[in-house]
Amino acid sequence: MTRFYLPVAIAALLITFWFSPDAQEIAAGVAIFLFGMLMLEDGFKLFGGGTLERLLERATASTPRALSFGVLATTLLQSSSLVSVITISFLSAGLISLIGGVGIIFGSNIGTTTGAWLVAGLGLKVNIAAYAMPMIALSIVLVFQRSKPLRGIGYALAGLGFLFLGIHHMKEGFDAFKDQIDLTRFALSGLVGLVVYSLIGTMATVIMQSSHATMVLILTALSAGQISYENALALAVGANIGTTITAIIGSLGANYQGKRLALAHLIFNTVTAGVALIFISQLRDAVDAISGLVGIAPDDYALKLAVFHTIFNVLGVVLMLPFLKRLIALLERRIVEPQPDVSRPRYLNEAADEFPQTLEIALSKEVAHLSENAIELILHGLNLHQNEVFASDNIAATVRKSRVPFELDLGDGYEARVKTLYSAIVEFATRAGDKRLPAEVADRVFELRDVASDMVQAVKSVKHLRKNILNYTTYNKGAVTELYDSLRTELARITVEIRNMGLAAPEDRSGLWLDQERAQIEDAVRMTTRRVDALIRAGDLSPAAATSFMNDSTYAYSAMRQLIEAARRYYIERDSSMAEVERLLALDPDEFDEAVQQDEAPAGTDVPQAARTKLS
Repeated sequence: MTRFYLPVAIAALLITFWFSPDAQEIAAGVAIFLFGMLMLEDGFKLFGGGTLERLLERATASTPRALSFGVLATTLLQSSSLVSVITISFLSAGLISLIGGVGIIFGSNIGTTTGAWLVAGLGLKVNIAAYAMPMIALSIVLVFQRSKPLRGIGYALAGLGFLFLGIHHMKEGFDAFKDQIDLTRFALSGLVGLVVYSLIGTMATVIMQSSHATMVLILTALSAGQISYENALALAVGANIGTTITAIIGSLGANYQGKRLALAHLIFNTVTAGVALIFISQLRDAVDAISGLVGIAPDDYALKLAVFHTIFNVLGVVLMLPFLKRLIALLERRIVEPQPDVSRPRYLNEAADEFPQTLEIALSKEVAHLSENAIELILHGLNLHQNEVFASDNIAATVRKSRVPFELDLGDGYEARVKTLYSAIVEFATRAGDKRLPAEVADRVFELRDVASDMVQAVKSVKHLRKNILNYTTYNKGAVTELYDSLRTELARITVEIRNMGLAAPEDRSGLWLDQERAQIEDAVRMTTRRVDALIRAGDLSPAAATSFMNDSTYAYSAMRQLIEAARRYYIERDSSMAEVERLLALDPDEFDEAVQQDEAPAGTDVPQAARTKLS
């Protein structure tokens, strides 16, 4: 598609420039204006430092708050398209509800009308180019500063300067253009004019992907007398329909919730436009009445267009709000939530990696999804039912009762339920690494990737155990069965504790338990050799079975270490005050070894005071 329309668009522009040099100034004005919008968006992202995203999470607690946020954010950014893309990203990451997202979209349609007021009330009546030049000059000084907020202010200031400059060039271009060609000759009245010019407004917005830019173009052409007032009203309605293209494009890489929001945007704008076109005469009369009340001159069509733009957008919200719940129900019927597939990523999509906050949270949720699959596979690989283990008050007893083998191919389960997710997580994290992320977000992304790696390695370790688990635990073979049951019990207990840590409130999670578990594992490794030796000497364990168990115990203890390290990286808050206390209490490597040796040492053996203090 791009290969087709890009050459056509370039050729059309070159031909237009050849026949009308004044058209160059209009086109350049549009280009400068769009460039200014991009700089304004980049500046806000740098300066805000995620402020908009954090506000968005809190703004959807109720529909009025979501609506107010949409109005405010679009007024500040002068871009309903950007607000739509951010909302789709947050919805795809599961941070906001669908009804909250729709409320924001409703509000952004009202917020976008402020741009028309600024242009009609200020841009067309003041020589704003005189302000644009110093703004651009000052912005360059700020752009080259190291401080992110200062650079953000610089980009935002430059963006405003280019917006003003673009409006100026569009206005000048139409003023010069009217001396050559009178576009009012192509004016159409009645129903035909409404339909044709609405389509033109829609197409112009689809091409520029900015209803704000389209409105500025309409206002400058109207003020220059190049289009009729009636046709300008139709163009404004068409621009409202065309602005949905950005949300539709943004939803292509989103999940089903993002697609629902894009459909809601399309339905809302189409219905609003339809009502405006049907009642165009009544709305025009309302514009005249309101304009008279606020003192707008009868021939000031630019300001009257701004009034019309506001009336029909507010009217659309007023009409649609009572049917909001029905709209949500319609969206849920038309775009059905797919059946959960544990083998496919749930949260990783192109929409979720648009912003650092959504990127980190989506990746965190996907790692949790992989961990759930991994723990279930580990328990099934040990011939244990996950539900029974999690509900048990006595895990050792539950393990002893679990003798029925699982009909499970652990290799296929790993490929389908773990490896595919891990591949998606690695790809997502690598893609995130190519972005300019804040240092703390980048560190967390790679830490989450390592958590996924630990869980994968734990599953692989249990895969090596599977054969002898089936050989020695499906019925009681004496000492060797007890040895394998002890491994199963320890692995099951650790999965239960990790699950409990996940269910606990963040402030109640403690890293000290992980240190204690690690110490117990290392102690168990040393005790295993002694226990096996004693069983061989007593004749209770054959050398062949002992060799198999020693090999398998290495894999089992490796899986335990990997599970504990994954839990530490995923759950423990590194920046909390509790984490700092625990860091001070945690054992360093030398003290850790000394603590383990103390467990093995005979009574009366001296142990360094530091290790005793921290263990106590």
